[in-house]
Amino acid sequence: MPEFAKSTDGTSIAYDVAGSGPALVITGGAFNTRHSPGELVGLLAPHFTVYTWDRRGRGDSGNTLPYSIERETDDLAAVIAAAGGTALAYGHSSGAILTLEAAMRGAAVTKIAVYEPPYVPENVEAMAGVQPALDAGDPALAALTFVKGTGAENTDGLTQSPWWPSMVAIAGTLPHDLALTGDGVVPTERLAGIHVPLLVMDGGASPPWAANAAIAIESAVPNGRRRSVEGENHNVAASSLAPVLVEFFN
Repeated sequence: MPEFAKSTDGTSIAYDVAGSGPALVITGGAFNTRHSPGELVGLLAPHFTVYTWDRRGRGDSGNTLPYSIERETDDLAAVIAAAGGTALAYGHSSGAILTLEAAMRGAAVTKIAVYEPPYVPENVEAMAGVQPALDAGDPALAALTFVKGTGAENTDGLTQSPWWPSMVAIAGTLPHDLALTGDGVVPTERLAGIHVPLLVMDGGASPPWAANAAIAIESAVPNGRRRSVEGENHNVAASSLAPVLVEFFN
């Protein structure tokens, strides 16, 4: 059973805790719940007390409307408060952007690691159909539109995959992810206000946008550095990611 933190607007935020050591909060991207990083949690738990959480509108968390980036950064801050008041932070994809946004708004993070925050200007137009599909009551179309909008080359069979129903179930939160990515431009001026150590990662087998975003973030954050994870793409393997996180956070 999850534990719960209360966000600033009263929203109940569900989280799980595993392991022992310094607190580390993991924030997932689109279609992710607190259960998604399960393998990664198992690899990190010997080193850290790992907190995974359901972003608002997902899993067992509430979904107070209207959505705003500020409210969702408050959610992350609430989990950090439950973790003891300060924490290490790791975010993947739009969860990476959320982690950065929280840090820019003063969240009590001591070190930040992010993997492929999707600042991709060329994808913004392709994602434009997500909200109309939801407005029409078709979350499956919204989910498929989002996946195709990421530039996925092969979506054949996706709707028949075992994980498709869970993707459709939280497709209503895709506008949250799109709000975080915004116009796809890296907010370099605001990122300059992050002064804790930051590691930004991209996959060696990922499209050029991932490296471009990582380079821009590394340049913007005073104490930032970049690392490319050899052979990996956006769906980075836990076995490749965990050693990098352990090294950086320790």
